[in-house]
Amino acid sequence: MTDTLTRMRDTGTAAPRTPLRTELRRGIPLWTGAAVALTLLVTLGAKADQWQGDWGATQSLLRSSNALLCGPLTAAAACWQGGRERRARTTELLSAVPRSRLRRAVTAAAPVALWAAVGYLVALAVLVVANLPYATGRGLSLSLAVSDSSLLASIALVGFVVGRLSPWRLTAPVLAVCTYVGLGVPSYLESEFRFLGPGEQVDLDVSVPVWWFAPVMVAWLGGLALTVLLGYAARRRVLAVVPLVVAVAAGSLIVRTGEELWRDDPTVARRICTEGVPQICVNGHDGPMLTQVSDALSGMLSRLDGVPNAPIRYVENGARPDGGEVPLSRLTRGWDVVRNKLLDPRAYAQGAAVNLMRRDCPWEGTGKESEEYRRVHRTDSAVQEWLVPLNDPAAQNPQVKGHLGRLEAMPDTGRRAWLGRYLASRESCDPAEVPTL
Repeated sequence: MTDTLTRMRDTGTAAPRTPLRTELRRGIPLWTGAAVALTLLVTLGAKADQWQGDWGATQSLLRSSNALLCGPLTAAAACWQGGRERRARTTELLSAVPRSRLRRAVTAAAPVALWAAVGYLVALAVLVVANLPYATGRGLSLSLAVSDSSLLASIALVGFVVGRLSPWRLTAPVLAVCTYVGLGVPSYLESEFRFLGPGEQVDLDVSVPVWWFAPVMVAWLGGLALTVLLGYAARRRVLAVVPLVVAVAAGSLIVRTGEELWRDDPTVARRICTEGVPQICVNGHDGPMLTQVSDALSGMLSRLDGVPNAPIRYVENGARPDGGEVPLSRLTRGWDVVRNKLLDPRAYAQGAAVNLMRRDCPWEGTGKESEEYRRVHRTDSAVQEWLVPLNDPAAQNPQVKGHLGRLEAMPDTGRRAWLGRYLASRESCDPAEVPTL
């Protein structure tokens, strides 16, 4: 063999292609990788406003799209690849090749698994480039990237075996539907078994996986896939017990750990604040938004300037406000923010005014409030509208309008004194303690 290769090198003859190399360069495996990449890029591209500028939102949407769209696609492609020999009626011919059944199966199945994973990684690389101009914080989670790509590789191995066992032409689309259902159902479970599903929805804006998440998920998914492959193709099928034991052990660890697979993102708990008093704080993910948030709240804060008992700190929800601090609404990509631009500063300021006035009293919303309670409601609404005027004054509640007029008619000194007493009572649920208008 060495002499043959030497002569081929000396004469400039190309070395013979291996079967695996040939399979990687042609046919459905190559198209599978392209289809996975295109599916992910088109799906996320259509929703770019919801993730661009936020690593957590990017991977959350990427994870669900990969499981529910690319998982069935990969299963169908691998199934079609597996049934190729029987459809072409070459099974007996290939069985005469001096290679084991397992080796032939791996040679045919591996290209689909590899190209599916490559398609995912290509899409991931494009999303990273799209995020770089806007996103800050922790960056993408390598653990999730490994888990998502291993999901496609594992599904490809299982789909290939199904195709070998059932070469019927409709097996591939039927398997795609079954894969979609199988990956989607765990998300609707309430037990800890839902975490076995690789498409389980997790708020990745505020959570990150534990450090051992990737190897355990690979052991769980890959163990099941290897069990199926060895059970089908290995000469000694008892070897399938080994990956099965690994998968069961990994699955047991996942179920036993449950929600603790995910921990709080330390970046969210970290505060980035303005200087001076009052302070405005956002979490570490939204650091680039601090100036815009400050500008949005500047009108409300100027009206509270010099008012006794006014809050000294406003903290974005998720940054763990302490007692006495006013929580700000969490900045949501695609709703409040698109590519680090606050879409409606006035609406955001109105939300802050609502949070400032929120009492969380047990009688709110019961429909059984007395006139004293309703007067407190109207006073709260009047203060909110005075702090952040409505875009359309004609939309003011007629019952609130009179209270707002009385507040506006007060002299500045008297209004600041009244507001000081009012803010001192904003956590009280006793209407007798609330100065009303």
